[in-house]
Amino acid sequence: MSFIEEQKALQPDEANKPSRKKPIFPVQDHLRSYLKKHGHEVKLPVAYRDLIHFMSSVPLLDKNGKATLWETVVYDMRHWDFIREGLIKIYAILKTEGDLTFTKHLDVARIDYCSFANSNPFRIRIVNKYNDNYDHYYIKLADASRIYGLELEHLLSPNRITYLTHNNTLVEEHIPGIPGDVFIQHYLNDNINKIRLAKEFVKFNERCFVRLLGDMRSYNFVVDITPDIEDFQYRIRAIDFDQQSYEGRKNLYLPQFFKENLAFVELCMEYLNKDSIEQYQTEERTMMAFRVASARFRLMELLNIMAKDKISSQEKLGQLKAELSQYFHAPIFMKSKSMGQLVKRQLKQTLQKNLALIQKHIGKFED
Repeated sequence: MSFIEEQKALQPDEANKPSRKKPIFPVQDHLRSYLKKHGHEVKLPVAYRDLIHFMSSVPLLDKNGKATLWETVVYDMRHWDFIREGLIKIYAILKTEGDLTFTKHLDVARIDYCSFANSNPFRIRIVNKYNDNYDHYYIKLADASRIYGLELEHLLSPNRITYLTHNNTLVEEHIPGIPGDVFIQHYLNDNINKIRLAKEFVKFNERCFVRLLGDMRSYNFVVDITPDIEDFQYRIRAIDFDQQSYEGRKNLYLPQFFKENLAFVELCMEYLNKDSIEQYQTEERTMMAFRVASARFRLMELLNIMAKDKISSQEKLGQLKAELSQYFHAPIFMKSKSMGQLVKRQLKQTLQKNLALIQKHIGKFED
């Protein structure tokens, strides 16, 4: 997808908006077996349903005193004692494979709840009582499409993801970084390397489109800044995976089309020419092809399960495969009978040239 040829990137279409509320898709038996096999399904001492029974809540303010989308919840003391101990154990399972040696100096500092997001998450703040250092993790309703999104991120992106499931509960690690909307407002005009940032947005745009991750508006990803030898490197990381291959419109899988991301798109248009953009897109597809090669058996296992699952409506499936078929001039997209099959076809369509270059080293990407 070229920033140069697709001029609508500079004037984002207001119609390019994801669904206001996406349904929760249950975790079916085949996906549950996959999660158990790969160490994600474990018995947890506290479930999502245990957290929902709070007594009251107060709005959570940011450091400037402005209201956020989160509220801090309060529990009955007897219930609090139960969930507090369980939440510390979950943190140990998430971070140290269940080693409880260090939990004696950990405590739950706060539990926040957000009713705005699809998954209605709870954010757990764990604090070290010795030095007041804190960390976060999230407890959400288990949603099959979100789990597929997390797993595809783990396998196909440069980022590793740690998460746990148990029945209808999903636990996710916190992904550190500056939220994209905050970055635009407070950092974009600072003394940053705008060429490197523009390059990373092109690569992020490509990653999302190749694996069909939708709704990457600026508040659904973070910017991670790493000091380098003489400057800084930037990594844009998705933090919301609810919209994994759910929507019907092709443009909803391209971050460049959201008006919330216009500042990043303008950066690309100002600092990168057509040849550079195409180079960065090719670099990202090549790296994704190597990841497909190294994880091909696990990836195919996941995609085969995903192909049999329902994670969208037939209407959205029909629209997306028609738009991708038209965009790539590839009628074979129309044969896809599920979003999982469509993701598999999209990977082959976008990565086949790159896979062909390394085929003699890693074998054939088979059906």
